[in-house]
Amino acid sequence: MELATSERVLVTVHNRDGQAARDREELRAALLRSPREVPSRFFYDDLGSWLFERITELPEYYQTRTEHALLRAIAGRVAAASRAAELVEIGSGAATKTRVLLDALARAGHLRRYVPIDVAEGTVRRVAEELAAEYPELAVHGIVADFSEDLSLLRPLGAEAEPQRRNGARPGGCGGMSCAGAGGGERRLVIFLGGTIGNLKPQEARDFLSTRHREMAPGDQFLLGVDLVKPVPRLEAAYNDAAGITAEFNRNILRVANKVAGGGDFDPAAFSHRAFYDAGQRWIEMRLRSDRRQRVRLPALGLDLDLAAGEEIRTEISAKFDRASAEALLGTAGFEPVDWFTDPDHLFALSLARHP
Repeated sequence: MELATSERVLVTVHNRDGQAARDREELRAALLRSPREVPSRFFYDDLGSWLFERITELPEYYQTRTEHALLRAIAGRVAAASRAAELVEIGSGAATKTRVLLDALARAGHLRRYVPIDVAEGTVRRVAEELAAEYPELAVHGIVADFSEDLSLLRPLGAEAEPQRRNGARPGGCGGMSCAGAGGGERRLVIFLGGTIGNLKPQEARDFLSTRHREMAPGDQFLLGVDLVKPVPRLEAAYNDAAGITAEFNRNILRVANKVAGGGDFDPAAFSHRAFYDAGQRWIEMRLRSDRRQRVRLPALGLDLDLAAGEEIRTEISAKFDRASAEALLGTAGFEPVDWFTDPDHLFALSLARHP
């Protein structure tokens, strides 16, 4: 019997208890560093997610369209190699590119479930409903979570989104992604696209991938998107678009920080966007520069910041890779390389690896 769309959708909001306190603690510690920072995960409230989708459409921002073209070219090979019954997408956003893989996995005849994981609840709910409507045989389990901290604790990934669980009740009997699906021993394809791995500091990236490896089972595969090292003007243009959308996206992180800080008074209009390539670190840095001397009150953090004119707050790094560094990073986590895909201009790459 075919289930109605609403009966094939489950959305779990994970580990919300105590999250506000953890957010405040993390934000306070970051703002007291030198240089001051706001963690980049605070970009992605619903407005931030919407702004980022606009960024992906900009002419300067080659990453998304290049990765999308790569996925169209290789989706059949990835589906055949993975034979996945479940596609788990970490940091799914609007899942625009994901449909290419969903189509290929569906054609291969194995796919039963898609699991989008993202921190923006409104986006996860919308995407879950959209994809369940587009793919009548697909169960969708959307998970609202911060992937950098909480994914290792998620328990429902190996269980089907049965209709009686639509209220968000936690399925039991399995612990983490290594839990087999309902059919037993079914394979997963876990994907982390968009070059988002580059937003993690080197040790954070190693820890993140090691945790994913522990959660997966032998035979599961991991598809990682990485932005490649290239001439500096091309890199910097992607983060300094003429329309100013990236600048607005960058300033929006201060609005999120105000909410986290319980009514903080960061004035986004009092900061200028800056993005530049650090050749020594092989990463782009995004920062916000204070346009004037100002005091920022952050009551829930117990913090007043005195910012000098020209003082900067780092909001993001975006590391760039080549094949050797990407595969070495995956190898430190225990993954074995399967294949490497890049575009003719070597702008972006997808690295397919397996859990041995």
